Amino acid sequence: MKPSLHKVKRIEGVLSPVITPFRKDYSPDEERFVRHCRWLLKSGCAGLAIFGTNSEANSMSVAEKRRLLEALVKGGVSPANLMPGTGHCALSDSIELTRAAVELGCAGALMLPPFYYKGVSDEGLYRNFAEVIERVGDERLQLYLYHIPPVSQVAITLGLIERLLSKYPGIVAGVKDSSGDWSNTKAMLDAFAKDGFDVFAGSEAFLLDNMRHGGKGCITATGNVNPGPIANVYRNWRSPEADKLQAGISATRKIVQKQPMIPALKATVAHFGNDAAWKTCRPPLIELTASQEEELIRDLKAVGFTMPGLVA
Repeated sequence: MKPSLHKVKRIEGVLSPVITPFRKDYSPDEERFVRHCRWLLKSGCAGLAIFGTNSEANSMSVAEKRRLLEALVKGGVSPANLMPGTGHCALSDSIELTRAAVELGCAGALMLPPFYYKGVSDEGLYRNFAEVIERVGDERLQLYLYHIPPVSQVAITLGLIERLLSKYPGIVAGVKDSSGDWSNTKAMLDAFAKDGFDVFAGSEAFLLDNMRHGGKGCITATGNVNPGPIANVYRNWRSPEADKLQAGISATRKIVQKQPMIPALKATVAHFGNDAAWKTCRPPLIELTASQEEELIRDLKAVGFTMPGLVA
């Protein structure tokens, strides 16, 4: 491996898997993307997990993602705030995007397992992650495993984490657990947090519990629209107000997730940012219906939800 010039400081706190704006022809809109990312960092996000599930990342090519990544850096977003999703079904694609992220100076790479084939063994998954690490061949790499079995249907097991940590200490940096199962997140914390393995909850609904058991924050869809209050829980998790603050962000989460999540996030940004172009989803995803959107905005306004500073 290339010797490390220096590892970027690991991100801790609230990260947003940034939604991707598309033009009418479904091409990614770099200008809106950069603007939203800058707003997120200004509004409380410690980092940006671009190309995550809520980014519609698996509807985009490696070339499109590279262009967006480069546009962000040119637009003044520090790579030290970025943890791009780099896991693909094709090993060569995972290697290419992970290498690009490391060479740009990103703080980490968040990697899905190859998810098309189901029922694969831990051995097969180990070989996939190991090949990416070896072929990128750079000690600056900080790899975060992405466990999202409700979507990928391919699990990152404790045994697989243990084997990767043993072989690649310092490179295998952590995990995003989007299982939706707190007992699974806690098992990861109990097994590996003491070894410097950073566990992020996949929803702010588990943020307070995660912090109380040694976790490092959350990487959450609704970080796209509610970054300030979620970051406030992270900052104040030891305070007497923590449970009350947690209840507030969990209530907002419930409103948003009543609707299909990705179009709901986009509709929220479109409404509160007064920019209807944000609603566009890339097929096969589609926008909310008029009645879904009306219900979403009504419910958000009823709890006093705002997105301060969003309108440019």
